Amino acid sequence: MGTVYAELTLRNSEDITLVNQGFLKPENIRTVTVTAIVDTGSYSLIIDDQTMQKLGLEKTGEKRIRIANGERIVCPVTTPVEINWKDRQSVMRVISVPGLPQTLLGLLPLEEMDLIVNPNKHELVGAHGDEIEYMAY
Repeated sequence: MGTVYAELTLRNSEDITLVNQGFLKPENIRTVTVTAIVDTGSYSLIIDDQTMQKLGLEKTGEKRIRIANGERIVCPVTTPVEINWKDRQSVMRVISVPGLPQTLLGLLPLEEMDLIVNPNKHELVGAHGDEIEYMAY
């Protein structure tokens, strides 16, 4: 299928809360823009330890994960981050993998932002066109 990339803006969710409460100025929200590999084999957003530090995210727990070479490692789970792609966003805790060469955008944020991979064009697109559509049963 080929590699699909997405430019994401990541923002510290706790900083956003402090702005909304009037304790922090909007320009002080810790923000990082990354080019992520869209990885439908990952379930979350996976960042490296440097991105975790730049965003000021704190460790809230740990997850045992299997990396591409089959090795199992224990990695920190962080406080929430706001993930922005074009006009869509998702807020979730992320996994930080030390030394990760590139951010990975996994299934949970893709689902929440109603996005899919178009395999013919090798690009990220809205699952229901330009409008976000959520299913409720």
